Amino acid sequence: MKTAVILISGRGSNMQALVDARPGLDFRAVISNRPAAGGLAWAQSRGIATRVVDHKAFPSREAFDAELARAVDAFSPDYLFLAGFMRILTPGFIDRYPRAILNIHPSLLPCFPGLDTHQRAIDAGVKLHGATVHFVTPALDHGPILVQAAVPVLPGDTAEALAARVLAQEHRIYPQAARWLAEGRVEFRGADVVQVRGSGVEGDWAISPRDPP
Repeated sequence: MKTAVILISGRGSNMQALVDARPGLDFRAVISNRPAAGGLAWAQSRGIATRVVDHKAFPSREAFDAELARAVDAFSPDYLFLAGFMRILTPGFIDRYPRAILNIHPSLLPCFPGLDTHQRAIDAGVKLHGATVHFVTPALDHGPILVQAAVPVLPGDTAEALAARVLAQEHRIYPQAARWLAEGRVEFRGADVVQVRGSGVEGDWAISPRDPP
């Protein structure tokens, strides 16, 4: 069975979705950069090892990432899942785990990388918004896309209402991505394109809210 470590900074709702879905991965640990992250207690309640690497204790991103790497390597994971991990990782850390770090971002990348995606989508007048699971590269929020889910932007939407609809889809597609990895179905086509063997259209680019998981 392939193994994984999850990195969080807060309550870890996507972490909970990953673990509860039982996608066929051995989640060996949950690591947080914030000692007060609510997701740590939840992970402990599920019998998952937890660690804290407090970013405030380090003088630089490089020093923090070096200690984070030591914490990760203690569990020898095949994959790292970022689940609300609010740190920008250094290229040195990312290069240490090539094609093994995944993130879920609350927009249809490459649109709206970075923060405040829901309000930015509303302000831009787009008709579709959503979430993206992608492999992490040194370019922020621009790694190869594994799967996306779209939701409509409704008239009168607030950022909070739109965020709630997007989050429901995040909780669907992140476990699906984990399952594909566990089954060994994820294939790279060059440096920038990922496809899922045997999944048809669903695995190539998008899952709409009405499609089965």
